[in-house]
Amino acid sequence: MKPRISMITLGVDDLTRAINFYQHGLGFPRHGEGEEANVAFFNLDGTWLSLYGRQALAEDAQVAFEPAAFNSCSMSHNLATEADVDEVFQQALDAGATLVKMPEKVFWGGYSGYFKDPDGHLWEIAFNPFNWIGPEDKP
Repeated sequence: MKPRISMITLGVDDLTRAINFYQHGLGFPRHGEGEEANVAFFNLDGTWLSLYGRQALAEDAQVAFEPAAFNSCSMSHNLATEADVDEVFQQALDAGATLVKMPEKVFWGGYSGYFKDPDGHLWEIAFNPFNWIGPEDKP
């Protein structure tokens, strides 16, 4: 696995408020404005910021939505193929990660799975068909 975080997803209570804060308050450039009603993406010059409802993020990772137990944040590592996802995911499990959700095809058109690192931090390993990966990672 190349050591790079390609996307940070923040679980938010009010998506409209969060979009306004990042887009209008901080001036982050939004990608695909208005395309998706329940998620927003911002290009951070080499990394992406995703805003997603807290409960929806917990459901996507298939973890219990308990505000005290779920911190509403996941780090994502996007790869060039579904096979790459499976390989890196297995590497993480072999290294001691805790399985949360096996990689599978997902509603947004990609392929992803989740694990927790030894301290409980949530990671998503994903193939994104929209090529939100670095040029050095493309096949």
